Amino acid sequence: MYIIKVKGVAKIPDYVQLRDAQFTLLAYFRVDRPEKSLEKIGLGAKKEYIMNIVKDLPFGQILKLEI
Repeated sequence: MYIIKVKGVAKIPDYVQLRDAQFTLLAYFRVDRPEKSLEKIGLGAKKEYIMNIVKDLPFGQILKLEI
């Protein structure tokens, strides 16, 4: 699984993308509201782990997650 943090502009907030090994979009959520999307794809229990990575991840960088 891959994670990408996307910088928002003007009134559009920052977002996070989670993608699988084929780079298919699994989840797309606001940095400040991850709960619903993570629950939907079965990663609700990993929310803290994922959000700690997001916090330190530079915008536009792709990081491979080992979950």
